[in-house]
Amino acid sequence: MYTRILVANRGEIALRIIRACREMGIETVAIFSEADRGSAYLDLADEAICVGSPKSADSYLKIANVISAAEVGNVEAIHPGYGFLAENAHFNEVCRSCKIDFIGPTPVAMEQLGDKNRARAIARDANVPVVPGSDGLIEDDQEAIRIAHEIGFPVLIKATAGGGGKGMRVAANDLSLKSALQQAKNEAEAAFGNAGVYLEKYIENPRHIEVQVLADHHGNAIHLYERDCSTQRRHQKLIEESPAPNLSEEAREAMCAAAVRMIKHAEYTNAGTVEFIVDKENNFYFIEVNARIQVEHPVTEMVTGIDLIKSQIRIAAGEPLEISQSDIKVQGVAMECRINAENVDRGFQPSAGKITKMIIPGGLGVRFDSHAHADYTVPPYYDSMIGKLIVYQPTRGEAIECMSRALDELQIEGIQTTVPFHKKLLRDSAFADGWIDTTFVERTFLD
Repeated sequence: MYTRILVANRGEIALRIIRACREMGIETVAIFSEADRGSAYLDLADEAICVGSPKSADSYLKIANVISAAEVGNVEAIHPGYGFLAENAHFNEVCRSCKIDFIGPTPVAMEQLGDKNRARAIARDANVPVVPGSDGLIEDDQEAIRIAHEIGFPVLIKATAGGGGKGMRVAANDLSLKSALQQAKNEAEAAFGNAGVYLEKYIENPRHIEVQVLADHHGNAIHLYERDCSTQRRHQKLIEESPAPNLSEEAREAMCAAAVRMIKHAEYTNAGTVEFIVDKENNFYFIEVNARIQVEHPVTEMVTGIDLIKSQIRIAAGEPLEISQSDIKVQGVAMECRINAENVDRGFQPSAGKITKMIIPGGLGVRFDSHAHADYTVPPYYDSMIGKLIVYQPTRGEAIECMSRALDELQIEGIQTTVPFHKKLLRDSAFADGWIDTTFVERTFLD
């Protein structure tokens, strides 16, 4: 087992990893930018090293600086968290070339699955259902039109290196397809440095359901069941829960088994998430693999009792999984609200600034993962998420009631947050009944 790990991230996830390491008796080295200097969570690490100026490109994304910090900190491994360098195959390779373990999959698996078009090919080989679409990247308008007529409009254009909804467009006819294709390519090139796009049949009003997996270096792979992430705005998740409501047991078992087949076929190790879209008939289709820990991992931890960060570390250190598939049982319901520093009334505009007051909710089954506190200044340089409010209760109805109460207790002043919007979501009858899809928020609240 490792004795010293560098946490190559910031904020909530950095604190989460530091806590897990402390419980395992592992020392931690935290990195920070000038914007995060003095953050309270850094005091919990055994050492903290500045890696650059506020902009992430000059600090958290600066591979040379992160590696230098790891060498100065004399660590054996690096945990990347999520975001920043977490799915950067080159950084993964650099870590290993410097004799530092990367807590995550191999660079080869990461690169293969990071390219969504290649990931679709792996899924097909593993007999995992994929959305009908192009077999490869789209080269020109005529090819796109031909494929669109074969699979039928509407179609979805997706960036092969994409994420977060960037490089994604829906087209309903030939004319809109030509325009959307160019827009998607331009956006993908600007966002990812890769203009490659492919075409899929657009599944209307789908659910977004993902399966958590763990795989070790000894050939063992298991799933920890599913999370429903359908409550989202413009492909950005707002609320996640486990288990998925109104999902047939047959679909659940088939989807989870497909996720394990996918991971095994890709020779993937460590924690990962296999994501699917699910139509109204509970047919599911593979969309991508996230080769890292997910923001919403706590809901899986709550219903299974398994610490995913500790599992990641043990797997990276070469330990075999201590549990088998038959050991995994889901009990109760967990739900997570992402608390973002955003002004909902201004189109979810980021709301940086000083938190003047912060009261954290508590009670049975309530968990708040956050690095923020009263007098903390939310910087304008990074993602706007400042915390995650998680509840765990015997039933979904009780989870909604508990979350509503916890949101009432959560007081954050000095900045705008998404708390009022979450309260509104939870009061909606469709949400209460569990009949939601990825268009639910825009259709119900943002038209």
